[in-house]
Amino acid sequence: MNRRQLVKFAALTGVAGIGAGYWALPAGEVPGPLSLPGAQQLLIGLRDKPLLSLKGWSPAEVFNHCAQSIEYSLGGYPTIKPAWFRHSVGPLAFGAFAARGAMRHPLDEAIPGAAPLSAPATQALALERLLQAFADFASHQGELQPHFAYGALSHADYAQAHVLHLYNHLSLIRLA
Repeated sequence: MNRRQLVKFAALTGVAGIGAGYWALPAGEVPGPLSLPGAQQLLIGLRDKPLLSLKGWSPAEVFNHCAQSIEYSLGGYPTIKPAWFRHSVGPLAFGAFAARGAMRHPLDEAIPGAAPLSAPATQALALERLLQAFADFASHQGELQPHFAYGALSHADYAQAHVLHLYNHLSLIRLA
């Protein structure tokens, strides 16, 4: 199989997988409105509440991870997928998530090249970091950096991606 056939095969199987995956996404209740203010209000409601993770990362690590994603959309991701991916499979995946109003991805997978999720270490400080990242993103007027997988996104699409990303991670967080 030559390179052109391989790329074509990867794109077609990716499209099929994304199409099938669309129907496997959760369709139930989301924890809050699918908007920046809705996500911010939900997070404010978590202040001073004891939280636990059902599996994987601690709540502090989840908040740091989600904050990193938002911060990288403003300043640039440390590592990005190849251009062919960011112009084919990545946007198709985001389109499926956006259409469904839900995201599903590995909840223990760090952003490629990202710093460790250990700072800040406390849940309270990590939550404040995340709230600040959302506030910085909401007020940002300049150009946004390409997403490491989805490629170039508008401010509105990035806002939706950040909210869906947060809500996917919050599916494993409960009040202690």
